[in-house]
Amino acid sequence: MKSAQAWRLGMKDMPMLPGPRHRGHLKKPTWIIILVSLVSLFLVCAYVYPPQNSAACYVFSSRGCKALQGWLPPAPVRELTDDEIASRVVIRDILNMNQSIPKNPKIAFLFLTPGALPFEKLWDKFFQVVWGKISMVDAERRLLANALKDPDNHQFVLLSDSCIPLHDFDYVYNYLMYTNVSFVDCFEDPGPHGSGRYIEYMLPEVEKKDFRKGAQWFTMKRQHALIITADSLYYSKFRDHCKPGMEKGRNCYSDEHYLPTFFYMLDPAGIANWSVTHVDWSEGKWHPKSYRAQDVTLELMRNITSISDSVHVTSDERKEIQIRPCLWNGNQRPCYLFARKFLPETLDNLLQLFPNYTSI
Repeated sequence: MKSAQAWRLGMKDMPMLPGPRHRGHLKKPTWIIILVSLVSLFLVCAYVYPPQNSAACYVFSSRGCKALQGWLPPAPVRELTDDEIASRVVIRDILNMNQSIPKNPKIAFLFLTPGALPFEKLWDKFFQVVWGKISMVDAERRLLANALKDPDNHQFVLLSDSCIPLHDFDYVYNYLMYTNVSFVDCFEDPGPHGSGRYIEYMLPEVEKKDFRKGAQWFTMKRQHALIITADSLYYSKFRDHCKPGMEKGRNCYSDEHYLPTFFYMLDPAGIANWSVTHVDWSEGKWHPKSYRAQDVTLELMRNITSISDSVHVTSDERKEIQIRPCLWNGNQRPCYLFARKFLPETLDNLLQLFPNYTSI
């Protein structure tokens, strides 16, 4: 009896080994092959047939895959503040307002100058008639407000004391009057002199993705001039948060950012994205090239008047050069009607050459 119990206990303590199992035939990983094939086909199609209005998408590029952004769900729309709603209602109504064209519409030339106009004689030749502490943006708005008093003024041109005309009056008049855009310079600069000047205090009305840069010299149609003089919401954001000597060493300049950002946000199709005033930044300094008397030749003037592409260069490490054709009513035309910076000593040469370079 004891031996039988011992035998059973011994059996209980022994590990039970599993019996042999019959393995079925291994299935081929068909689903993996199909998945890899579909992914490969997708990548090939994305490379050969990128989405409309974007470049080919290189998935492993260091710059990322911007082309795929158009395929992603749109970001949630931010709810506008009460001030934004009120401001945009006024802007929308002005843009949609039917303009009554006067019998003789005029162009208002606004000279932003600290004193006398050194090229007065040259401008007399252009017009063929005899004519007799605030921030830059404030000065521009005041000039616009005064020019708007004349209901016949339908185009507004901001010029400096170093600006000269590149064409005769009739050419400039037709160039501005027979198009429906304002020539406001505007481009995206991701570098320290562009988006690097943005500060979060501008939120929620001005977001970093909308922050733009451009030259301050503009020509503007009457609707846009009205909007700028009426604006207080966006103007106050730039007045308070875009200025030299901000926190963290930021230096922001409203005259380079307010108008480009404003129109990019509120009427991007209404501006040409380039200025019709030529400036030479090729010297790579803080200020553009200044032309002296010996620089002013017929060849120089013809070179400037024949430029038909707008060029912008970003301030980041890549120094990306952005080149766009100057399109006037859909056709490529010379970009510039005016030029700067010409020193007063160039006046005699310019007066002598004026009939030749403006007749092109």
